[in-house]
Amino acid sequence: MSQNIGSLLMPPASLEELDISQGIVIEIMLRLLFLEGDTSATRFEEVVGLPFKVVDELLVHLQQEHLIEVPRSTGRLGRRSYLYSITEEGKARARDALERTQYVGPAPAPLEKYNKAILWQAHRDRVSPDRVKEALSHLILAPNFDRRIGPALNAGTSLFLYGPPGNGKTTIAQAIAMLVAGAEPVWLPYAITIAGQIIQLHDPLVHRKVTTDNASQTNHDQRWGLFRRPVVITGGELKLDSLDLRLDPVAKFYEAPLQMKANSGMFLIDDFGRQQMRPTDLLNRWIVPLETEIDLFRLQTGQTFQTPFKQLIVFSTNLDPEDLVDDAFLRRIHIKVEVGSPDEKMFYRLFATMCHQLNIPFDKDSFLHLLREWYQKPGRTLQSVHPRDVLKGVVALCEYEGLSKRLSPALIDEACRSYFVQPQNKTNLAAPSME
Repeated sequence: MSQNIGSLLMPPASLEELDISQGIVIEIMLRLLFLEGDTSATRFEEVVGLPFKVVDELLVHLQQEHLIEVPRSTGRLGRRSYLYSITEEGKARARDALERTQYVGPAPAPLEKYNKAILWQAHRDRVSPDRVKEALSHLILAPNFDRRIGPALNAGTSLFLYGPPGNGKTTIAQAIAMLVAGAEPVWLPYAITIAGQIIQLHDPLVHRKVTTDNASQTNHDQRWGLFRRPVVITGGELKLDSLDLRLDPVAKFYEAPLQMKANSGMFLIDDFGRQQMRPTDLLNRWIVPLETEIDLFRLQTGQTFQTPFKQLIVFSTNLDPEDLVDDAFLRRIHIKVEVGSPDEKMFYRLFATMCHQLNIPFDKDSFLHLLREWYQKPGRTLQSVHPRDVLKGVVALCEYEGLSKRLSPALIDEACRSYFVQPQNKTNLAAPSME
């Protein structure tokens, strides 16, 4: 743990060292007691994520205010064994607290500490060419393709993958995501607070906790957790409101936007241009953050605040970038990589590799027949995904007939006829026989 981030993770030794309003924690405790009934001191400590000494001081205060009482003790551990119940006056305060927000969970960390933590942890260790090549080793790509994306990974800013469909853009992006997630883990708070409002940052679908036996990392402020670097992947379902604070009208606390959840990690926007919003809307929302690496948000109270915009943003699209966004936006995406269609040599390697993976004996005549009849004659464009899909069609035909896996021009024709939607140009292939 670096000295900088370590200073943020020191748990408060007393109530005086608490870095947020006592009222926020008291209301979480009252809501917990109101919802769960009689609650132990250990349970309070577990939920709010604060040391027992701080929790106990707050419990003493609540007793003095006649909001809670101690009906009994559960053991011989002193105040740790006390069981607390809520009084009628406490129930009234709890209902008021539930009207403001229904949040029950780890006490939030202050926005200032969150911002510092992101800035200190945003830069990952340099990714070596060997690591990038290893991450892409399961793919068949153009020579030196790693040099196109490696610099973007180390810069940690933005990357635009474009090109015709079916050539591996999403698979490449997923390989990049594995590299990012596998870097040094990051410390993140479960929730943050600004102007008395609570923003829930933790998302179990995004933030994967890292377990450690390191004593310096276990004796930390329990309002924070150690996570794999987050990776957020979204596609056509992305909406503009997913990029701004969302206040739950029932629970009455905010959920962090996707790019905040992805801070210190990666945000992949797949099928860019097919979202439920215009690309220009995303342009207007992100043109300043991409330039300044600062994001601006507004609470419903009207108060604004800033957070770092520190993640690797990856756009992946089948559409022409110039038809999607203007030059001003493209200039702010530092590296653009075209993932084009394979040539015949690469297509052969893809076909042979898939034969091996699917346990189909390679047959040169069948491969040449595929190229000639289904690509060269009709003028069809080669795509990296075709060998896998066509060969899976061949496997399905063999299994249907109860035959061992094999290749033949006839099987290739039948699989292609079922796979390709567009008919062959000026080609009339007779229906093949399996015999």
